[in-house]
Amino acid sequence: MTFRHLIVTLAALSALSLRAEEPVRFAFITDNHYSAGSRSITDLRRCIRDINSREDLDFVIMGGDITDFGSDDELAAVKVMLDSLSLDYYVVPGNHDAKWSESGCNTFRKVFGYEQFAFEKKGWRFLGCSCGPDMRMAPALLPQESMEWLRSLEGGKKSIFINHYPQDTSVLNYFDVTKELKRVGVQFEIGGHWHRNTALNYEGIPAVLGRSSMTDRSKPAGYNVFTVFEDSVTVAERRLFPHSTVLMEPWYTAKLGPVRDTVTYDPDGLPADYPWMRYDVNKKYPSVKELWKIRERANVVAGFASDGRAVYYTTASGMVKAVSIDDGHEIWAKQFPGKIFSTPALEGKYLVFGCTDGKVYALNAKNGKTLWSHKADKSIVASPVIFDKKVFIGSSDGVFRALSLKKGKLVWAFDKVEGFVECRPFVDEEQVVFGTWANRLYSLDPRTGDLQWVWQCKKPSRMYSPAAVWPVKSNGKIFIAVPDRSMYAIDAATGKEVMEQPQSAREAIGLSRDGKTVYTKSMWHKLFAFNASDASLKWSAETGAGYEIGPTPIVETSRGVLYPTDKGNLLSFSSEDGSLLWAHKISIALVNPLYVVSDTSGGCKVLVSTMDGVITLLQF
Repeated sequence: MTFRHLIVTLAALSALSLRAEEPVRFAFITDNHYSAGSRSITDLRRCIRDINSREDLDFVIMGGDITDFGSDDELAAVKVMLDSLSLDYYVVPGNHDAKWSESGCNTFRKVFGYEQFAFEKKGWRFLGCSCGPDMRMAPALLPQESMEWLRSLEGGKKSIFINHYPQDTSVLNYFDVTKELKRVGVQFEIGGHWHRNTALNYEGIPAVLGRSSMTDRSKPAGYNVFTVFEDSVTVAERRLFPHSTVLMEPWYTAKLGPVRDTVTYDPDGLPADYPWMRYDVNKKYPSVKELWKIRERANVVAGFASDGRAVYYTTASGMVKAVSIDDGHEIWAKQFPGKIFSTPALEGKYLVFGCTDGKVYALNAKNGKTLWSHKADKSIVASPVIFDKKVFIGSSDGVFRALSLKKGKLVWAFDKVEGFVECRPFVDEEQVVFGTWANRLYSLDPRTGDLQWVWQCKKPSRMYSPAAVWPVKSNGKIFIAVPDRSMYAIDAATGKEVMEQPQSAREAIGLSRDGKTVYTKSMWHKLFAFNASDASLKWSAETGAGYEIGPTPIVETSRGVLYPTDKGNLLSFSSEDGSLLWAHKISIALVNPLYVVSDTSGGCKVLVSTMDGVITLLQF
């Protein structure tokens, strides 16, 4: 080799070495909470304009809560803004994009084309997925669909994981997520949610949460810039003042490398730091027996219907299933094109539910064949009630409908609904009552659909809507629980508010079998029993459930008051004085609406499902 060839070769090797160490540099914007008419729009626009003025970035990542309420209009508007970026961008949904989604989390997928992403850049693999909870109020939970996606990924590749939530106990299945991330090769994690720059560590995986892009009292609009080298990362904040831009000194630097799973798990798969009720509580109360138990590979976010022979339920992946009530074996299953959050209703051969593809369906309960469908103009995330040979169901298109059970033909439509409908309505011969995500509770004539009255929550924020609660009626009053933490009693005939019980409820309510007692639960470990006649307090009980926000209705049986939690536990209390009878852990996730199969002197059987896809028949 000549001297000249040697110099050329050394130069080439040097260039390759430099290219190998060239870092990945990207912008991270999170928690912009787009809302029409708000300052968040101006702040996001300034971030985009600043990013487009730079030439040193490879791409942009959006860390979730890109909207404030997950509406179709908000998602479409954010997409238009993000499309003005001069770089490729990748988005993970946050809880605000999912929990209040009028489309049942379908619009995000339609607008952006995915719910998870995986791509490679300069030797690093970037992974992102949704955080949950989907539609139902509960702590975060990576959906089973996202977990299945993680399990499908090739292991051992140097990766960075992006999720809106911190992957600690803020996420109910945090330990399963972290175990899987270590398997696939994740060396660093990025999130948002807290609206402030924060350094964390998840069982050996270094992590940061980024600031919100919005202006607040202490700082202007802005975002973070990540620089990722072969074995390290630095993070610096970019602050966008009205007349200047400041790139702050890096506030985070860390060495990166492979992370092994060194966590010790108990026989039930829970880690030592698991902070809530563990499965060993089931040994303490052996009178509660699981007759059978199955696990879906998708989230389950609704309750059951049953004819005594089969159990019918839906999944967030769009599946409707019938299983044997005797042993849980599958009888039939049918896939639909949209996610399903609707608890089915059953009468005779008609199994009825709403789907986020915008249709109400009636299936033949015996074999799953479609008997009819009725199209709405938007998604349906609400649950139906069958009464007087009619199906009563709300939707996301501003219309509440009554359909004929036999043919699915429209009987009447009330088309002046503000906000979308999520709940199952109360229906009797006198009225149809339902709440919406516009602070409103409606009462309609069940024969004509004419408006009888509208009650409105006094709190201005739509977050305080009586929308998730399933209303109950007794003694001429409608009882609801509202996220402002109050229970309200409303005159059923006039819509006039007759009582408010502060700090007694959030979104869950229940009625005793004789209609004389109304049950509610607070956000902080309290169960209340009120007299339905005058809303006076009968008793209250400490539940030991801690912070608890599940919207699932409370159910009374002859053997106690069933109290479902947002962390997979079912507790039973005496209807006489509120004393604890037993506790049982089903899984780690929100308990969905219960279904009492039988309640006799010989015992009670109850169907229970949880958001992470566990379904079981309990006997006690």
